[in-house]
Amino acid sequence: MVVDLVFGVLVRRLAHGGYKWLLEPLRLACRRPAAAFLLAGVLYYALPTGPAGWQRTLRHTAAIALVASGAWLVIRALHVVESIVFHRLPADEIASRRIRRARTQIRPVRRLTVAVVTIVAIGLILITFRPVRLFGVSVLTSAGVVGALIGLSARTALGNAFAGVQVAFADGLHVGDVLVIDGEWGRVEEVKLTNVVIRLWDERMLILPTTYFTERPFQNWTRNESRVVGKVQIHVDHTADLDDLRWEARRLVESSPLWDRHQWVLQMVDSTPQTVVIQVQASAADGASAWDLRCDLREGLVAYLRDHHPQWLPRTRSQYQT
Repeated sequence: MVVDLVFGVLVRRLAHGGYKWLLEPLRLACRRPAAAFLLAGVLYYALPTGPAGWQRTLRHTAAIALVASGAWLVIRALHVVESIVFHRLPADEIASRRIRRARTQIRPVRRLTVAVVTIVAIGLILITFRPVRLFGVSVLTSAGVVGALIGLSARTALGNAFAGVQVAFADGLHVGDVLVIDGEWGRVEEVKLTNVVIRLWDERMLILPTTYFTERPFQNWTRNESRVVGKVQIHVDHTADLDDLRWEARRLVESSPLWDRHQWVLQMVDSTPQTVVIQVQASAADGASAWDLRCDLREGLVAYLRDHHPQWLPRTRSQYQT
């Protein structure tokens, strides 16, 4: 308790300098696990290692508490460091690719580290029990079938975990990226160790295993930058005047606040025996703005054709012979 109090005073004094943003949250969050770790360590090293008795049982209990409190301290410190790093990153995570990459990589690493620390702590606690340790050794040496079954049952979870680390550092997607998966587009909400959460355009949440992004192709519209180019296709009659439609499309694009003033174009991209296909491309700041811009352009062009040039709408011609 004295060491904990002295350490708290030292941290408060050092926090007045340039490291207050790091030391103060660590002191507040790790005070209880640190005190438990110190108390368990003092009890473990103070009790004698004599024959079986209440002192030996108490020393064994102190050893278990020492391992558990040490894991608790490390896990709490990892959470605090993650929170501090996220808090010090700028809030505009969509515009900056470096910030999105940092957020994507830090959280899976913290979760994997917490899982490793927990597994190590459980292993160290089990080792302190001699009957359990001997039973575990006998099972691993004489019953390999059990180990194989455990390995097969954990194969999917371990595969997703390693795929999560691969996705985090492969630089293929980041938190905030706009993806197109099986015809549905959405924004990456969270990259977990075993799955990726995507918020679709209609507010649905699509949850996919991380192995999906290591085994299947997907479109990333914002891998290098957040700007997205949206396109709208409309079928019109062969008699339509493209210059007239181009002027109207330009008016709609330039009057829209969603256009980022970067690029736009109207082109004829296809033709059929009944119609021609015109395509309007316009850029927006992000995926959500590009979706709204596409809807506005489609609505405006259809209304223009209906009100001013209904003869340019698609129609079916027939020829009669007498």
